[in-house]
Amino acid sequence: MKARITFALCSLPEMALNRDMAMLSVQNKLEILADAAKYDASCASSGAKRAGNSKGVGHTDGMGICHSYTPDGRCVSLLKILLTNYCTYDCVFCVNRVSSDIRRARFSPQEVVGLTLDFYKRNYIEGLFLSSGIIQSPDYTMEQLIEVAKTLRSVHHFGGYIHLKTIAGCDERLVQEAGRWADRLSVNIELPSQSDLVQLAPEKKAVVIEGTMGQIRAKKDAAEDEGKALRSAPKFAPAGQSTQMVVGATETTDRQIILRASTLYGGYKLRRIYYTGFSPYPEADARLPLKATPLMREHRLYQADWLMRFYGFSAEEITTESAPQLSLDEDPKTTWAKAHPEFYPVDVNAAPREALLRVPGIGHRNVERILRIRTYHRMSMEDLRKLHVRVKSVAGYVVAADHLPTAPAAGAMPTAQMELFAASSALSGQV
Repeated sequence: MKARITFALCSLPEMALNRDMAMLSVQNKLEILADAAKYDASCASSGAKRAGNSKGVGHTDGMGICHSYTPDGRCVSLLKILLTNYCTYDCVFCVNRVSSDIRRARFSPQEVVGLTLDFYKRNYIEGLFLSSGIIQSPDYTMEQLIEVAKTLRSVHHFGGYIHLKTIAGCDERLVQEAGRWADRLSVNIELPSQSDLVQLAPEKKAVVIEGTMGQIRAKKDAAEDEGKALRSAPKFAPAGQSTQMVVGATETTDRQIILRASTLYGGYKLRRIYYTGFSPYPEADARLPLKATPLMREHRLYQADWLMRFYGFSAEEITTESAPQLSLDEDPKTTWAKAHPEFYPVDVNAAPREALLRVPGIGHRNVERILRIRTYHRMSMEDLRKLHVRVKSVAGYVVAADHLPTAPAAGAMPTAQMELFAASSALSGQV
């Protein structure tokens, strides 16, 4: 009788999946599900701290995690996998959609726990990023993800970093439970607008996705308020939440994407939004573009994102209704500077922080250094050079102790295009 009940609760595709899983080794599953997880970019993080203890293994030191660089130059990483690449949804842009003819696999929670501990003890990783396709229902899938994190924390006393992908639409109690065990939660917004979702992911709704994001924010705010009153109060997702947005799969403009990002940052206190350029795959749906989104477009969106988060730009300033796309030839701060010559030149020895942040070629960290240094002496162009500022790029936009621009900022020498992965731009985000 019990066997018949189990049969009734499982869908036929999942039964076939379970049968196939019995034929795969953990190594086979790892190859499939680690590869499937590469499409989710929202796993880099920082800011979580967990002290080590004498009961188990691991700690989190608050530095950058997963494909990020720590202040001393080290690159640290996570075990980044899917619980399963089987999914009941049929999102057109997703290679793991139910109608996709790909090789499927599924881990059990115990297998993920074992892999995480084995890899951590071998010093391969510093934590876990775990996502999943939707199996049976959002609640069932979320319960499986939580079981992994809960087992690691409560049974093995794992102190490393854990990032759980939260399934949009799952029960609120599961959101609460996930935030108890994970350092960071993320809910993918998937596409920039509801009309995009209707076109390419009709089973997903922006209101449901944002509803789950709102629950995470409310519970984190409540935990922080409780922590101020009682230091021993339990934390909720101490590293906050993030999201991911696929760009280039629809005709949505950069302006629409940036305005959407601004709304998400303001409404849900996101730590990061990750932009993933759409990449075509074999036998894709005819509604999808045939060419991949240029990597430079993805790069420009990240630069625009940094302008909003660290440079004081509003979303409306970065693009205009008449020019809704970001330039692929120059960074968005330079584009804004050329369109507003009346704002320049800026005196590096007298201008406020807000004005210095709008000088092309001076990053937000160097702005803080300039503000400190100029309290001791007037700064020259040589001082800027010592800060590794590209003097040729900023010469037309600044006044220094030994320098006056010879031409209006709008006529300044064009700045050379930075390399896509230049250390001063792509890694730090400075523009």
